[in-house]
Amino acid sequence: MLLRNTTRGTLIAERAEAACSVAARTRGLMLRRFEGFDGLVLEPCSSIHMCFMLMPLDVIFFDKRRAITKMAPALAPWRLFCGSWRAAGVLELPVGAIARSQSQPGDQLEFVEPGPPRPSVTR
Repeated sequence: MLLRNTTRGTLIAERAEAACSVAARTRGLMLRRFEGFDGLVLEPCSSIHMCFMLMPLDVIFFDKRRAITKMAPALAPWRLFCGSWRAAGVLELPVGAIARSQSQPGDQLEFVEPGPPRPSVTR
């Protein structure tokens, strides 16, 4: 899915995956790297840990309206807890994604699911 910051008009991730089941959210990015995707959406979720992470992450917490509530740039592996009491979900992103998207608390996020391919028109 495509993740956008509509407040700033910027792209956060082009090929994000969703972790919606309890098992997928529990595993998250443990012992994984970004390969073939550039973001992970954990929803519902209000806190994460960084145990068994292979890399630092940019982390964005968002509320049920998908407004940013908190951000943690370059969160280091093995940090035991990071959360936001108002969060309904979390974006785990490669380091630098927050800076590139110019995201700030209060900004509005948009998640765009890929649609079916459009047929080509020949004339």
